[in-house]
Amino acid sequence: MDHWVAQAVAKISADAHRSADTHLFKLPIPKLKGVDLYLKDESTHPTGSLKHRLARSLFLYALCNGKIREGTAVVEASSGSTAVSEAYFARMIGVPFIAVVPKSTAHSKIRLIELYGGEVHYVASAPDMHGASIELARSIGGYFMDQFAFAERATDWRGNNNIAESIYRQMEFEPHPVPKMFVMSAGTGGTSATLGRYIRYKGYDTELMVVDPDYSVFYDSYISGDRNLTSSKSSRIEGIGRPEVELSFQPDVIDTMLKVPDAASVATILWLEKRIGRRAGGSTGTNLWGALKVAREMMERGERGSVVTLMCDSGERYLDTYFDPVWVAQYIGDISAYSKALEEWG
Repeated sequence: MDHWVAQAVAKISADAHRSADTHLFKLPIPKLKGVDLYLKDESTHPTGSLKHRLARSLFLYALCNGKIREGTAVVEASSGSTAVSEAYFARMIGVPFIAVVPKSTAHSKIRLIELYGGEVHYVASAPDMHGASIELARSIGGYFMDQFAFAERATDWRGNNNIAESIYRQMEFEPHPVPKMFVMSAGTGGTSATLGRYIRYKGYDTELMVVDPDYSVFYDSYISGDRNLTSSKSSRIEGIGRPEVELSFQPDVIDTMLKVPDAASVATILWLEKRIGRRAGGSTGTNLWGALKVAREMMERGERGSVVTLMCDSGERYLDTYFDPVWVAQYIGDISAYSKALEEWG
C-alpha cells in the first residue's frame, strides 16, 4: 500500500477517534402529550455540521479506492457545508481542495471553506455544479469527489458508529427507546439511505420519513417513481433539496415522504430559537416541521412513542439569510401563517 495513503487514512482515523459523539437532546414541548421528540445535534462536529460525517467517509472511500494520492487536487460540488468539511480533511492530509458552489451560497460558509485552505469556484446555480465540477477536475488532473453519487456507498450503514447506530445507542435509556419515526431531509440522500438500511439490518420497528423542500425533485420522484425528473431552480434551503434525482437517493428504504414549504422551514427555526435559545440552519427547520407533524398525528391517535430528527448545522452560518427578516421577505415570502401554527405548541 502507498505509504502516503496509509498515513492519510491514519490521520483521518485518529481525528475520528479524538471526536466525541454528538449530543441527542429531548426538545421540551409541554403540549406534546405521550410523544417525545428528540434532536441529534450535528452542529457540534469540528466543522459544524452533519456533513462532517459524510466528508470523512468520502475521503476514506476515495483514499482506499486509489482515487486520491499525494498531491491530488480534490474537487467537490457543494452548496456549502460539505465543502467546509471536505476542506478540513483535505488540509489534514495535505491535498488541494476546490469547492464548486452556487453564487447564492452563504458568505459565512465561503469564509469557512477558505479558512480551512480551500478555494472556491462559483457557478450561477445548483444545476450547473455537477458539470462544472467534472470539467474542472479534468482540466487540472484532479479528482471529483461527487458526494451526490458516492454518499450512500461511502458510509458504513451496518454500524461502526454511523449516525443510526449512534442514535439507537443514545436512546437506550429513554422511555421509548426505539423511535416510532426518524425524520430526515435529503441533500445527497446518503444519510436517509444509512438510516433506512440500518433500520432493516437491525430489524427495528421504526419508520423513516424523508422531508423535502420547495424546488427539489426528490419528493415528486418518490411519488411517481420517475428518476429522470429535473428542475431548473435551486433549493432555497441550503444543504438539502436537489434539481435532479441523485444516485445516492435510495427511495426503496424510505417509508414515506413529506413536502415542506420553505416558509415553514424558516418559521420553524425561528420558533426553535425561542424554545432553546439557539439558532439552527434551514434544513433543521425542514426536519423539525416534519417531526412535529408526525408527533401531532401520533398524539391525536392516542399513540405513545418517540420521534427523532436532526439539527444539521448551526444557524450562525445564516445570519444574513434565514435570520434576516428583510432577506426572508424578499426570497422566502410571508411566513406568518406557519409561525402562527407553531405558536400553538407554546
